[in-house]
Amino acid sequence: MELLIENIRTYIPLSAADENIIRELFHKKVIHKDEHLLEAGHVCRRLIFIEKGLVRYYLFNNGEEQTHYFNKEGEWVCDYQSFLPKVPATVYIQALEDTTIWTISYDDLQTFYQEIKYGERFGRLGIEQVFIDIIRQMGSLYADKPGLRYEKFTQAYFDIAQRIPQYYIASYVGVKPQSLSRIRKRNSTQF
Repeated sequence: MELLIENIRTYIPLSAADENIIRELFHKKVIHKDEHLLEAGHVCRRLIFIEKGLVRYYLFNNGEEQTHYFNKEGEWVCDYQSFLPKVPATVYIQALEDTTIWTISYDDLQTFYQEIKYGERFGRLGIEQVFIDIIRQMGSLYADKPGLRYEKFTQAYFDIAQRIPQYYIASYVGVKPQSLSRIRKRNSTQF
């Protein structure tokens, strides 16, 4: 839980009383490799912090899986489009390796906002970061060619790229695995 508390502390100051409240509101769980934290059609009911592990977000587009995001240790996981309005999700969130998480329900998150001195600031700053990430990713999807998307992937995920299967990276970039091999070869000869 210390990694969770330290992460929250990067957004807001915490008192000892705040830390005790956090310890009561968050619950630890282990998700095994290939298990889903969320499936499309179900309502996302928890905000999740990854203590250890790796997950991917994906959806089905024309019958094919399309990976569109990854989260690792020290990051937050949630389908906010489902979580906030409490409607069925359109995405899947899957563990790519055994993953230890800390979860908080929607109702407990409201308690967090009310009882933690700067709780609402934490929520605002977190959502602002999600918004920036989504805008950046959407811009890349529409404007960047696959080679540049792969280059941006390696910059954004340099520390976990070796932990992600190549076919998920290809899906994220928007190409078939064979095309990703050509892109990787072409990029390696440029340096």
